[in-house]
Amino acid sequence: MFTRGIKNRQAGFTLVEIAIVMVIIGLLIGGVLKGQAMVQNAKVKRVVKQGDEVRAAVMSFYDKYGVYPGDENLAPIPPGADAEGDGDGQIDNNAERFEVFRDLQRAELISGNYNGTSDLPNHAFGDDMDLTWIDPGPGEAKHYFRLYNLPAEVCLEIDMKYDDGAVGTGSILASEAYTPGNTVGTFYMLF
Repeated sequence: MFTRGIKNRQAGFTLVEIAIVMVIIGLLIGGVLKGQAMVQNAKVKRVVKQGDEVRAAVMSFYDKYGVYPGDENLAPIPPGADAEGDGDGQIDNNAERFEVFRDLQRAELISGNYNGTSDLPNHAFGDDMDLTWIDPGPGEAKHYFRLYNLPAEVCLEIDMKYDDGAVGTGSILASEAYTPGNTVGTFYMLF
């Protein structure tokens, strides 16, 4: 037998090789987490931007026709058959809140297809949003955007960036506390 000169070696990884692999895995995990945070930040900014876009469309409609969409009570405004509001200067929390988006769409100020009775646009986190005259707190009746079922962390971030960070005060309000991991049923942003 020829066993002379052949050494019995065990193959394995050195500590340096293991350390390099661990660093690479750590960098990959960090990159994925950073990417998720960037996506979340983009969605938060999109929620605010959607409110700004609807606000601009509503004000363009008001400048053009002299009434709020949904609240308008003149048959030819906007062009096309639609339901009429009561013309009281408030987008009421009834059919008028649905008619807002059909009026804006028919006036070619927003895209989409709204039936005026049940369709509402979705915010960046997937649920509905609307615009209505409402009192979310004692004596605070005004036009508010309402966004439904937003993560509490998102609501807190928006409230801290654009208002006072408190649930029940300022121009941004919520129906419940910003408890991490929960969903806020209704989030209000002043029009």
